[in-house]
Amino acid sequence: MDDEQLAATAAAFDGVAPTYDGPQGNNVLIQRMRDIVHARIDALVTPRSTVLDIGCGTGLDAQHYAERGHRVIATDWSPAMVARAAERAATTGLPIDARRVGAHELDRLDVERGSIDLAWSNFGPLNCVPDLGATAAALARHVRPGGHVVASVIGRWCPWEVVHYARRRRWQRVAVRFLRRPTPVGMAGGTIWTRYHTPGEFTREWRRGAPGEWDVVGLETLSLFVPPPYLEAQALARPDRLVRQARWDDRVGAWPVVRAFGDHFLVTLRRR
Repeated sequence: MDDEQLAATAAAFDGVAPTYDGPQGNNVLIQRMRDIVHARIDALVTPRSTVLDIGCGTGLDAQHYAERGHRVIATDWSPAMVARAAERAATTGLPIDARRVGAHELDRLDVERGSIDLAWSNFGPLNCVPDLGATAAALARHVRPGGHVVASVIGRWCPWEVVHYARRRRWQRVAVRFLRRPTPVGMAGGTIWTRYHTPGEFTREWRRGAPGEWDVVGLETLSLFVPPPYLEAQALARPDRLVRQARWDDRVGAWPVVRAFGDHFLVTLRRR
């Protein structure tokens, strides 16, 4: 992933920043995933922590944790998203420190070494990073020993997506997640350059960048039986079925093998 691709990705998110709190960035299925991520964070974070939001978007997660008494550093590669997060902080008066720092350049984040208690990255910012190992190394400096990183990552094996696009004979779109290189994905007229990962690929690259610094302490699928967020209309057409699908995700989502499939996977890493 080169500088031009990174710039295009930032521009794509700039383009949707004004409306990103609407259905495109925060529909019912996204909120379900968000609630699961929050539950995992809540089990780890202690009162009045210093937390880092990597790829904060408009600052919804940052606001959630600032309202609960935490000091939040909210970072994003998109200037327009950072502006939205800063506006949210100003409007609410909450302790949200919004900064333009991409997930790929956390080495330049100006914080004291070991001052972050917990970091999270929600809904795929780490898929837009050229070198996960460099991100892991930077976070090993920023996160205190015993602290955590919680990340929802867009996975490689999404059965819903394969079936959805295969039915429409959009074979190139079917293949997108299986490409082992940065891949252009359209969004509202812009292009997001994305790298898809299996949980194994992700954790291997993470550990290579910071050997001996991180332990994987949690891994589960997000939205295997529940459809991906872009299929919200289909999911809501059968609310009874959606309830059953959610129960199956909750029941088996952390099982080995199963957790490699789904729209996203959720990984929790502990700093040694």
